[in-house]
Amino acid sequence: MFVWRKRASPGWLAANESELRRIAGNQLAVIETESAKTTLVEVADADRRKLERSRRRFGGRIVILPRDWLRNFLRLSTGKALKIGKRLKIVRSQAGLIESDRTLMIPAGAAFGTGEHITTEMSLRLLGRISRTLAPGWSLIDLGTGTGILALAAKRFGAGRVSAIDLDPIAISTAKENARLNKICQIEFRVGDVRTVIGAEKFDVVSANLFSDLLIEILPRAVRILRDGGFAILSGILHNQEHHLRRAVRGMPLRLVEIRRRGKWIALVVSKTNLTTRKRARTLTVSGDFDPPALGRRGPPGGSCRPKNFPMPLSHPTRCASHARAGSCPV
Repeated sequence: MFVWRKRASPGWLAANESELRRIAGNQLAVIETESAKTTLVEVADADRRKLERSRRRFGGRIVILPRDWLRNFLRLSTGKALKIGKRLKIVRSQAGLIESDRTLMIPAGAAFGTGEHITTEMSLRLLGRISRTLAPGWSLIDLGTGTGILALAAKRFGAGRVSAIDLDPIAISTAKENARLNKICQIEFRVGDVRTVIGAEKFDVVSANLFSDLLIEILPRAVRILRDGGFAILSGILHNQEHHLRRAVRGMPLRLVEIRRRGKWIALVVSKTNLTTRKRARTLTVSGDFDPPALGRRGPPGGSCRPKNFPMPLSHPTRCASHARAGSCPV
């Protein structure tokens, strides 16, 4: 296995990311740390000749990985458990694992998405919140599934029909193995290009943790396979790319429901709805890991605390003053 590597400034990455994505596709990896002033850009491939194109165009160097690179990576990749509220705990090894419908084991592997990356974590938290509002047996399609973590979490959160797609056969193989490890069945894993996902099947939730350029490109197709009133989780977006995605959302029958911000990254939840509802709806913005309560407001006695026509009754409704006295507002 060969890897082309280059250390780059944020400005260089912003100027060249689209071209890198065009050349390398899903093989492109962008590695950032909070302390580093530069970003490490990598493309891995078994064919060195393919990587020479990136080296000639952008500089950098090509290195050869040792034969046991994956085994060494797995041994060194350790992390704390990730908790999604009280509903799900994600671990990376079997040490101390207690099997239950509230745990997932996602070992580090050759596909992106162990739950450690900020964009994956935000997607998981948003999925957990959305799932509280849906009827049992809701459906989900995960575009660019990686290790399958979002598809597997959806099953833990009560989803029925789940489909997961990735262009990388290794990712799909890894996702299937993770499903087997967690004894989760009835997920359709398939190799495919998310840019050509068009079908008659509709889903309650579409999740896509991808680069922003690719998100914008596939958004019309994602809307077509989303049921009216359904939700799309869009993640993998840098702050300086947010306005491009917002502009794409405004041109479609979508309402912005919630925004999460962590460091340089943002994640959005949008709902497929009609224009009237879009005009009356409000957007919730969240920073950090906080799982906020619902957007409550005072309503008539015995009624609901959430705004009328608000398509996403967010979890943990806020007790408004009148309902707190009447005891009719659930918490």
